[in-house]
Parts: sequence; C-alpha cells; structure tokens
Amino acid sequence: SESTARARFHPVDWVEIQGIVSLAVAEGTLAEARLRVVDPEGRVLRTVRSRTKPIPLDGQDGSTEAYELVGILEEVPEPQPGTSAARTPVTGDWRRNREAFLLDAGRALAEARSTSEVLRVAAGLSMPGFEPAGLAVFGIDGDRISVIGHHGQRQGEEEPFMDMPLSTDYPAAEVIRTGRAIYLPDPEEYRRRFPTTWPLAEGFGRRSWAFLPLINAGRTIGAWMAGFSIPVTFSPDERSVLTTVARMLAQALSRASVHESERELTDGLQRSMMPTVQPDIPGMAVAARYVPTGGGLEVGGDWYDMITLPSGKIALVIGDVQGHDVRAAGLMGQLRIALRAYASEGHHPDAVLSRASRFLAGINDLSGPDAATDPRFATCLYIEVDPGTGILDIARAGHPDPAIRLVDGTMLVRATAGGLPLGIDPDTDYPTTRIVLEPGETMMVCTDGLIETGGHDLETGWNRLRSIIEGHDLWENEGVGGLETLADALVQAVHGPPSHHTTGPLVDRREDDIAVLLLCRDGGECGPGPYDQAPPPARRAVLTVAQAEPERIAAARKQLRDLMHDWADEDQVDSAVLMVSEMVTNVLVHTDGDALLVAEITGEQHRRRIHVEVSDASDDMPHLRQPGEMASSGRGLVLMELLAETWGVDPRGEGKSIWFELYEDAPAPGPSELPPAPPVEPAA
Repeated sequence: SESTARARFHPVDWVEIQGIVSLAVAEGTLAEARLRVVDPEGRVLRTVRSRTKPIPLDGQDGSTEAYELVGILEEVPEPQPGTSAARTPVTGDWRRNREAFLLDAGRALAEARSTSEVLRVAAGLSMPGFEPAGLAVFGIDGDRISVIGHHGQRQGEEEPFMDMPLSTDYPAAEVIRTGRAIYLPDPEEYRRRFPTTWPLAEGFGRRSWAFLPLINAGRTIGAWMAGFSIPVTFSPDERSVLTTVARMLAQALSRASVHESERELTDGLQRSMMPTVQPDIPGMAVAARYVPTGGGLEVGGDWYDMITLPSGKIALVIGDVQGHDVRAAGLMGQLRIALRAYASEGHHPDAVLSRASRFLAGINDLSGPDAATDPRFATCLYIEVDPGTGILDIARAGHPDPAIRLVDGTMLVRATAGGLPLGIDPDTDYPTTRIVLEPGETMMVCTDGLIETGGHDLETGWNRLRSIIEGHDLWENEGVGGLETLADALVQAVHGPPSHHTTGPLVDRREDDIAVLLLCRDGGECGPGPYDQAPPPARRAVLTVAQAEPERIAAARKQLRDLMHDWADEDQVDSAVLMVSEMVTNVLVHTDGDALLVAEITGEQHRRRIHVEVSDASDDMPHLRQPGEMASSGRGLVLMELLAETWGVDPRGEGKSIWFELYEDAPAPGPSELPPAPPVEPAA
C-alpha cells in the first residue's frame, strides 16, 4: 500500500518523487529519481534508482485520470575508495535555490500589469544552474502563430517567426497543437525531429531547447521557448522548474490581457462620455477634469458636458448619478444624451432640467425589478453662458453651488436657487438664478467628490479648495494654461499627499468620482494682474432672496462674511452681517416682493470701503422710530444709525433701496510701508 511504501522511503525523497511522477504524467515521459530506503528508525539502508513510466488506466466512466507506474528499481552501489561519488539526490542547495527562484518569479509575474511587463519579467528570469541564453513567447491569432516577445536575440532576428501557419513543422507550433512540451537536448535531436525549420534555428548557435505550452484554465494560449548555449539534459528537476515557470507565465499573460481589455474598455467609455471642451470660446477660457474611482472599470456616474445652443450661447453641464457601478455609468450616458437633446432644442435652463428629471424618473419606472428596488437619482447643475456679456443663467438640481474667484483672488460660493435631484419627482420645478461673470473672474463647478473626499463635509471641503483657488496665480499662467494648472492643483489637493494633513480621516483618496469645470471670462486676462499702476479691482457680491425662500437669509450672511474675509476689524464684520440680516428680513416681512442684495468693497488694503445695498419693489419708505422695551420691531434703522458709518434710504422708479457703508478702521502702516493716501470720501 502507499502508506507502507511511504514509511520505507526517506520523507524528502518521497515528496520529490511525487512531483517528478506528476510531471511525467503531464508530459508522458519517464519519471527518474533516486530514493533512499530507510529502516523503522529512519536510518538509511540503501539508495535505489527509479525509472518508471506512468500507464493510463481506464476508469469505470471511461476516464483516464488514474494510472500505474511501470518500470525498474536498481540499487546504487556505494562509491569505492578512489572513485568519484555517485550523484546525490537533489535535496540540497540546488533545491533551496530552485524554491527561492520560483517564489521570486511568481511574485514578479503576479505584479506585472501589462503584457510588456510580463515579457520584461520573463526576460529577466535567472534560473538556478541552467540559465537560458534566449527566450521567446509565441501567441496565437486564429490559425497562425507569431512571436509576441523575445529576449537574447538581436533586433530583426525574430522576423522569420513573426507569422507562421499553425501547421508549420516547428516545435512551438507542435506544442500549441498538442499541448505537450518538447525538449531538445542537442542540435542533432532538433535536426532529426524538425528538419524543415532547423535551418532557421541553426544560426542562433543554441545547444539545447525547451518548448512548453502556455495553458490557462485548460486552454492553450501560446508557447514559451527557452534556448540554452550549453547542453542541458532536461532532468526531471529541470523540467519541473521550466513547467512551473510556463504555468506562471501563462497565468500572468492571461491576467495582463484581461486587465488591458478592461483598460481599453474604460478608456473608450471615458472618451465617449467625457467630451473635449472648447478652450477657444470668444472672450472665455474653459478647462475640465474627470477622475474616476480606483476600483472596477474606473467609470462612474459623474459627467460634464459643453453644448453649443441654437441662440449662439454655450451651456455648461455637470452632474453626478448616484453610485459608482456599471448601471450608474449607463444612466449617466443616457441622461447626458437627453440633456444635450433638450438643450439643443433651445429650452430655457429650468425647462431642460424639468424634462431631464421626468426622463430619469421614467427610466426608473421602466427598468424592471432591479430599478424598482434600487431607483437612482442624479444631481445636476446647468449653466447657460452668454460669452459676450458674461451673464450666467443657472438651474440647479440638488448639486453643489458654483464658486466664483473674483478678480482680486477672493473665492465666493454663490448661493443659487434650486430644486430636488433629477429623477425623484418628475413634476419638480427648477428656479433659475442669474449672475454676471465679470472680466477676469473665474467660475468653478464640481461634483461632491472634489469637496467631500477624505472625510470632509461641505464646509471643511470648501475651505480646503478655497486655499488652492485663492493661492493660485492665474496671472503667472495666463488664459487656458492658467486654468489647466489650476484644475491639476485642485485634483492634487484632494488626491495628493497634502490631503492627508487636512480635516477628515485618512481614507482612500479614490473613494468617489471627481468632475470639475472651470470657466474664466476674458481668457487672456484671467487673474488680478499687477496693480502697480492700476487701482485695486472692486470686490462684489450679488444675491436675491425670494419671499418663498427665507432660509436664504443665512446664505446672505455667509456671503457677506466671505466677501469681508480679510477685513481688518472683526467687530465691523459682525456689524455688517447683523445689519444685512435685519435689512433682508424687513423686506420679506413688510413687503410682498423679493430682496436684492448688492455688496461691494473698493479701495486699497486698510483704507477700504464696503457699500451694502438691499433693494425691493415696494414704495413704502421706512422711518426711524423709537421702539419701547416691549416692542417686537422697529429697531432696524436704529441699529444702522448706531453701527454704520453712513446709511440712507433712496427711492427708485419702482421701489426703494436701503444702504449703509463701513470704512476699514485699521492702524495705518508706517510711511516706509505705504505712501500716504487721502481719506475715502463717503458716497453721496
């Protein structure tokens, strides 16, 4: 029995003979080995030489998986004094070197990500004791084979083997046809077995050759040739090493092929779904980036688009379909096409988003049981751009607001009216917001991946981006080049090493897709420019607070704080925010119309003036009152009288405006720091 035989052989030799027999079964060759016979105490009694051949046995079901060994055993005599020692079993340093080599080769091939990397690793393999002088890998294309990679030959010497019929009398072709290895220990054997193609191999000067099939998942995908400049007998151990390397090489090539196919599919999807923006819009410069997640096909639900409208205007679209899987990518493609179609028909921004929401809701209803249990929605920001005037009409569906980089470098997140994400309610209305992009200003729109990646929320995420946008010198990199470097800096701020030192856990920086669009008016003059001979540009914010949106009063307060982010006196900032809150609230409470807030900062640092004006359509003029202790109203103008440097109420053709001004009250720099300047006169 097997247990009885195993007990009588040295355990190291028993393990070795198992591998040799398995190799012989696979190749249909002899199994040769030396075995040490031991007694029950483990002492070596004798050494025998085994030469056996596996004979297949037919099973009851007709299979030939079983086999029996037929051969001879002969005792190896002990060496006599004065003679050379008999060859010892391969159980010493050679075996350890072989195992180390196979581990190293397996690791290197497993890490290779492309076919070229696999071939480079294969070319650098240094086998213990019988290093090949030349290597070649043959691939299959239909009924023809060709060399797909080689090493050890001069450039051009592979030409005769680049395109051969599979029926050619050549070792690699026969190996691919039969799936069995061919070992040619000397030139005579090569000439005898393959006389037709021997003249092609004779010029390389090799002494021995091994041709092995590359088999993966039961399918032959090619052949591997190892040529040696010294004679090699191809002992069982040497054949075992070559066979193991061939198996690892086949698996590595198969993995690389799958990875390259997936990468090609990903690149194709990205090219088809992510259009190239037009950087040459008259009076405008545009830059865009899309960074997919790190897993799967690296295609998600984020997208951007740029559409030429029938009116001659330009539409910028950015959106994010829920999820990062194949279904999200498919819905993104459908939604992008639908938005482009609606926009090309000339619809206003609110109508485009309303139709798109109805379209996505219909897909969720008609996509079968999967969609019913997992409906998807999408956020979207649609901007209609008039390049001549800089007017932006914005409709927003649950998407982050746009950010504006003013001419002096200050970044403001512009609050805009909006509705529900697309696909939730097909009858949702999407109000529009109109802002003006002044010459030299830059608008950034992005998906939430740019803001929240790395554990950030909206506030800390915007603060991280603010430092990049405000610190980037667009004047040094004018026009499109400046926007391109800014786009790279924004992505690097989220995915690069500096992001690990900001607020939030140290999580994977590819946790969400990122899409970002940058639009600068007057592409050749984007940025503040040198102010040596020009006055500092005005810093301005405009915001509408509708009667139906009292929650936007908080947005007005935040907008004013952002505008005064570098104001010298914090108490004045608090006073301005308090007065704005009171002015806007009075409009919503005492009138039936909306409030329009305009805030502007002018002048040089430390001598600036802020002018804040709130307008409405009512002709009722407010009056300064003296409210009692228990009065619940009437203190608005009292606060302005106490806190503002100057204020007033001006009637207009339709309605009125209430305004106030504050002057920056900071210690003036010394004469060596700044030349004296006349005080800023209050506005009439």
